[in-house]
Amino acid sequence: MVFQEAVLTLPPDCDRNVLNEGMLVLADIGENSKILLHIQTATNWVLELVQKYLTTGFTPDFLQQEAQKAEGWRQSLTLQSQELSRRFIEVEARREQIQNLEAKLQQEKELLESTIAQLKNSPTAPPI
Repeated sequence: MVFQEAVLTLPPDCDRNVLNEGMLVLADIGENSKILLHIQTATNWVLELVQKYLTTGFTPDFLQQEAQKAEGWRQSLTLQSQELSRRFIEVEARREQIQNLEAKLQQEKELLESTIAQLKNSPTAPPI
């Protein structure tokens, strides 16, 4: 697809009757995006698509149902994402609480160890 205005060079064997203003065409464009390798009307291609997809069950109702399914999946994924985010926040809060408790226990342990050391070194203290 050419999305912006471009000047393309037609191949020498091009049937110039294929090109009319507003006409939909299929064109093979070279790597440099300037030279058309092959060009043809898109009529047969469009008719083939219509025949292939609209006659095999791709009706407007079917497409609407598929769009509704996709919307349902999107909403479900959004809810799951929100639930995962909530759980992640809860886990982080619990992790922080555990870290705070660990720090408090470490402080208490150090305090007890220093108290024990003082009692052992104290001359008036009974043996432990």
